Formats: sequence, structure tokens, C-alpha cells
Amino acid sequence: MSTSASGTAAYPLPGPPNPARSMRARREKTIPGLIHRPVPPADPGKAAEIDERLEAWARALDLFPPEWSGDFGQFQFGRAVALQHPEAVDMERLTVAGKLLLAENIVDSCYCEEDEGRGGARRGLGGRLIVAQSALDPLHSTPEAEEEWRHGVQADGPLRSYHWALKDYAALATPSQTTRLVHDLARLHLGYLAEASWSETRHRPPIWEYLVMRQFNNFRPCLSIVDAVDGYELPEAVYARPEVQRITALACNATTIVNDLYSFTKELASDPEHLNLPQVVAANDRCGLKAAYLRSVDIHNQIMEAFETESALLSTTSPLVERYARGLADWVSGNHEWHATNSDRYSLPDYW
Repeated sequence: MSTSASGTAAYPLPGPPNPARSMRARREKTIPGLIHRPVPPADPGKAAEIDERLEAWARALDLFPPEWSGDFGQFQFGRAVALQHPEAVDMERLTVAGKLLLAENIVDSCYCEEDEGRGGARRGLGGRLIVAQSALDPLHSTPEAEEEWRHGVQADGPLRSYHWALKDYAALATPSQTTRLVHDLARLHLGYLAEASWSETRHRPPIWEYLVMRQFNNFRPCLSIVDAVDGYELPEAVYARPEVQRITALACNATTIVNDLYSFTKELASDPEHLNLPQVVAANDRCGLKAAYLRSVDIHNQIMEAFETESALLSTTSPLVERYARGLADWVSGNHEWHATNSDRYSLPDYW
């Protein structure tokens, strides 16, 4: 296998798209062989109302410029949260889930993603993310420092998005649920930093090491809120149990690999060396991207089967744990449906 001048493996790219296969992939939408639980479509009226509420909130806080409106509509935030939280108590909680999802994407786009053209950069990311974390986990210092910190947070769109989204969430969640989310966002930031570091050093991790990074740089903050959105609390003493933490991590990891698989062609087009699971498998197994992609499907399926098996067993121990496990499963299934049907953002490779 050839090696580029920088010392990194030159990945074999797929050939030109086959029009017939591309049409079939667009019709099928779902990745063949991928384990998932089908869900009903989102209520279009509910999704539209959530989008209207989110856009009004974002405009009121001046979170992004007018030219981002197309991106906002393409992402389909309202449909995403409607699919991911089918047992949500009310529209207010779904809207708060959407605010958090929107804020996380604004921080990611503006601080981390160099190819977005919005000011993101790998260099210096740690400094930006530690300040972002303070928008969630406030500074406690001298009066003068706290005043300057408050001004700094409100002067920056991504920081404002974090601050006000968390404030709205805390108004309907318990302090324990709010603290859980703050900690899981810190995990997310740690994952962002690892990915940025690897990009800077052109590190190509082994498969297990990539999966470690993705356990931090994943959707866990979104799944952290399933009980609050559904109107109850899984007590901290139960949530902290190792077996509950394990099914939580398995759910988060399965759904994050789904993102790797559905966003694969989009990322390949914009950055052929962007790290995702198929790229990492191709480099480690010294195989083509098609074989690597199909092996990545298998890795997802092993994780998904472990989640389903272990959460089913754990659900027999307590009605509350059963409800929480169902909320995790609902989020995983709804998120898959959002990816599979979001043809404005994603398309499948011609690998079948």
C-alpha cells in the first residue's frame, strides 16, 4: 500500500459513482445489513413548530448570521428531536432538547470545524473549549472577574447558545440532571480535543483507539437528557451504577457509528482524509474503503446487539431502569431514522 509524503497511508478511494446504484441507494435510504429498529415518521406539524421556536430563539439571541438560514433548515432540528424523544412530556421539553442540540452544533461548527469557514480551527481549540465549558459551569471568583466573565460569555454567539440553552434546560430538569449534562458536555469537549490533536499531528489511530475517542466525541449529551425530556428522573445513585453506565455508553457509541456511516460520502467529498470509522478500518486492515465500510457496519452491529441484549436484561431489575433503557433505545432509533431520511445532508456509497 502506498504512503503519502507526510507518512500517512494513502487510502484507496472508491471509483466513480454508478448512477443505477446511486438511485437505488437513494430509494433504499437505509444501510443494508445495519441493525436498527424502525420508527414511525415524525409528526410534520410538531417538527415545524419546534423549528419555528428554535429559529425565533436563535434570532432573538443573535446566535448566527442570516446566511446560515439554509443550514438551519437543512439540518431539520425539529424533526430530529421529535424522532429522538417520542415520549416527551410536552412541546416545551422538546424545544429545550432542540436548543441544546442547536447550541452543540453551533459550538462545533464555530470552534472546531475548519472546513466550515466559520472561524473554527484546531490550533488553540483547548482555550476556546475551556471558556465554552465555563458557559455551562460558571466561574466563581472575584466580583470583578465574574463580571468580566459574564460579559465575555454574552459577547460571543456560541457561548451565548450554551449559556441560555442550559439555563432553559435547568428550569425543567433537576439539579442532578443538569449536572449530569454539564459533565457529559465536558466529555464531548475532551473528544473534540483528541480529534483536533490527531488532525494536527496526522495521527492515524488503531481501531480501538479511534473507538475510544468516539466514546467521548459522540452524542452522549443528547442521550443524557432522555429522562428529563420524558418528565421523570433516573436517580443519580441508579444512573451511576456500572451496568447502567455501560448500556448508556453502548447506546451512545452505536448511534455515533451510525453518524460515521451515513456521513461517510459527505465527508469523503469535502475532506478525503477526514477521520471516521471506515477510514480508520481501511488504514489498519490495509483494505479498500468498501471492505472497510462493510466491516464498520459489522462493528456497529456488535455494539448494537450488546446494547439490546444488556439493556433488556437490566430492564427486568426495575421499572425505572426499564423506562430509561427504553428512552435510550428510542433516541438511538429516532436518530437512525433522521440520518436515513435526511437526503439533503446524506447519501449512501455505492457498496451494494
